[in-house]
Amino acid sequence: MTVALYPGSFDPLHNGHLSVIAMAAPLFDRVIVGVGYNPDKPSGLFTPDERCAMIVESVADLSNVAVELFSGLVTDAARRLHADCLIKGLRGGSDLDVEMQQAHMNLASARVPTLFLPGLGNASLVASSYVRQIASMGGDVAATVPGPVLSGLQRKFNP
Repeated sequence: MTVALYPGSFDPLHNGHLSVIAMAAPLFDRVIVGVGYNPDKPSGLFTPDERCAMIVESVADLSNVAVELFSGLVTDAARRLHADCLIKGLRGGSDLDVEMQQAHMNLASARVPTLFLPGLGNASLVASSYVRQIASMGGDVAATVPGPVLSGLQRKFNP
């Protein structure tokens, strides 16, 4: 069984993330979306549990995709979850520069390889920070996030 770990903070999950998950799903027996958090830092806009719940709902149609919460090193989570590789999405050249350094360190320090998947289509340039900022100012982010995340954003900013 081949297992891939797609790690990130996913605060919140957006359609770019979702497209990477959808591309990875047919390539592996199991794809685990790893929601990383640092218990010593504030949780961000959504708590780790809220993020996991929204992701679970957003990927419900992908039977081989699971969601796991983790803290600490991504490579430790990969070992614990028996992942064969990490998945990383790329929006452009600047992502590649950063992700290549991380991939090199993950391979050199823990022998965990990384597979890069390109962001495609309109969702490819979405960033969680922009989604949070626009939503917090009352802007419309409906085209950039899956329905469960849109509902979560509306609850946060329009109580």
